[in-house]
Amino acid sequence: MSNLDRVLDAAMELPLEQQEMLVQILKNRIIESRRDEIASDAAVSITEFQAGRLKVQTAAEAIQELREYLNNYRPQETQV
Repeated sequence: MSNLDRVLDAAMELPLEQQEMLVQILKNRIIESRRDEIASDAAVSITEFQAGRLKVQTAAEAIQELREYLNNYRPQETQV
């Protein structure tokens, strides 16, 4: 049995009110983790920009570059 299965089984043994509390706690922690991740990415981007490793673009240029990338994107085939 996987860790996730064990955690789910244990959560299902809690009273309904505690299950709801657990869900809210998990949601809040996930949100906080995402915020930390975004803040870290932003700090790296600012550092790279200040070091001159990123080019200045208009929004239209950035969107066009993204469209070109997505139009030419070819996912790597996975080996089975």
